[in-house]
Amino acid sequence: MAEDGSIYVHLANNIAHYVKMCMDEVFGSTFFVNEIIWQRTSSHNDPNRYGNNVDVLLYYSKSANRIWNQLYGNYSDKQLAKYTHLEPDGRHYGDFDLTGAGQGPARYFGERGWIDPPPGRHWMYDQPGINRLMSENLIYWTTNNKPRLKKYLDLEQGGVPLQTLWIDIPPVNSQAHEDVGYATQKPETLLQRILEVSSNEGDLVADFFCGSGTTLAVAEKLGRKWIGCDLGRFAIHTSRKRLIGVQRALKPQGKPYRSFEILNLGKYERQYWVGINPALPEEERQRQTLQREEHYLTLILQSYKAERLFQLPPFHGRKGPALVVVGPVDAPVSREQILEIVAACRQHHVTRVDVLGFEFEMGLVPYVRDEVRAQGVMMSLKYIPKDVFDRRAVERGQVTFYDVAYVEVGTQVQGLSATVTLKDFGVYYQQDDLNVLAEQLKNGASKVTVEGGQVVKVTKDKQGQVTREVLTKKWSDWVDYWAVDFDFEHRQEIIRVVDADGTDREVWTGNYIFENEWQSFRTRKDRILELTSAPHTYPRAGRYKIAVKVIDIFGIDTTKVVEVTVS
Repeated sequence: MAEDGSIYVHLANNIAHYVKMCMDEVFGSTFFVNEIIWQRTSSHNDPNRYGNNVDVLLYYSKSANRIWNQLYGNYSDKQLAKYTHLEPDGRHYGDFDLTGAGQGPARYFGERGWIDPPPGRHWMYDQPGINRLMSENLIYWTTNNKPRLKKYLDLEQGGVPLQTLWIDIPPVNSQAHEDVGYATQKPETLLQRILEVSSNEGDLVADFFCGSGTTLAVAEKLGRKWIGCDLGRFAIHTSRKRLIGVQRALKPQGKPYRSFEILNLGKYERQYWVGINPALPEEERQRQTLQREEHYLTLILQSYKAERLFQLPPFHGRKGPALVVVGPVDAPVSREQILEIVAACRQHHVTRVDVLGFEFEMGLVPYVRDEVRAQGVMMSLKYIPKDVFDRRAVERGQVTFYDVAYVEVGTQVQGLSATVTLKDFGVYYQQDDLNVLAEQLKNGASKVTVEGGQVVKVTKDKQGQVTREVLTKKWSDWVDYWAVDFDFEHRQEIIRVVDADGTDREVWTGNYIFENEWQSFRTRKDRILELTSAPHTYPRAGRYKIAVKVIDIFGIDTTKVVEVTVS
């Protein structure tokens, strides 16, 4: 954090006191600035307790030299009522009594003599201050010889300096333009106030739990640089669409905006499983390899809620009627592995198998869909999510394995220009068995679920009659966002590593950075999706690789790379 930086931690009031102790330890109680109370909802009734309608923001700074841009709140009606007099030039003012049983020494008011200042406010009216007010003709006397103080309403200031009770920022309304349908979304006015007070244009703002991207969107609008992080796939996807929307709004206004990158943490969580020290003796390396392989298989199968199998290779587990194969930790599941699994299925008369992997060789989905099923094997390819490395998510049963999707695209080249058309997108998600679900539903209830690669609404009326409505009428209904990088391999993903001897060097990870050069996506208010990109003109003739990234309605992304030749 910069020396003039600040941090705001937004918390529910039942946890704020614990976090404040941690913040005091990290930043020091000296740099605790304020505890801000935000009324996040209107009054409501909580059974057997006071209505809980506030959150807490803990405000700390890195040093005493923090950025502070004073903001002002609106005058209240009660305050405005004090300024009822009007000068000929249109200024509003009020007059305030300067008499009373003072708590300090009497002040001299010139020819009128001495008089006590009002009780409790005597410190505001020291002798130099009184002299200044008199020289500016801000003290006058009434007809019965009583001193009065004239105060003008500073309309340019806008009101009183902001206090720590924020009751003027309502939550996000479901009809608001900024609403993106994210459960924990905060109002932009809340983040705008924080960023305007504690940062300047061009400063860097970071939100490490960015959620729906409110901080990032406000920072972009205010001309701040930003970094956003989140563990949730849906949070990143929601933020991406929101920021593109901000850019699209700024562009026609002629206002500046920045391009941004989405970077994945990558395979670093998986390095543990393959990071065996090569300097160890062969026997020890083999022992550690076997130990980590078993630990890895146990972890994945536990997350998938499957039981471990030991005597039936290449199968590692069983879940219901399906056997389970866990793919390698450091390589994609290949076609050769699929052929081996199919051969084992036919040998052992296995008809259903789930193959779990971090990555899959391109083209596997249509191959599995067509050729493998033709051999009598029902095979599902499922991504291993990085949530498997989160022990709490595993214990709570919150880890979801999504089916691998496939993308079909077409390209059209004319001279140096190329366009891309999204032609097909397929998924085979399975969430519920419709027959079992229908039996479990109460009369008069309904549920939206996924079965056989379709989103289906199942309804049971009051008489127990069950109806099924397929909501995904066509393949494009699955697509929420798609983007094109017309020259995919022109930017390598470079990371900086430090060797054991302290040498700092840059290393290519073997991956490339995907650039969203063109995109189309749905919003809550605009459901139209373009299926053909705008034309892209290359600087020179040659062969180029085009990457197409598709994100489905569950936030799962699938990428396909194709080659084009322009001349």
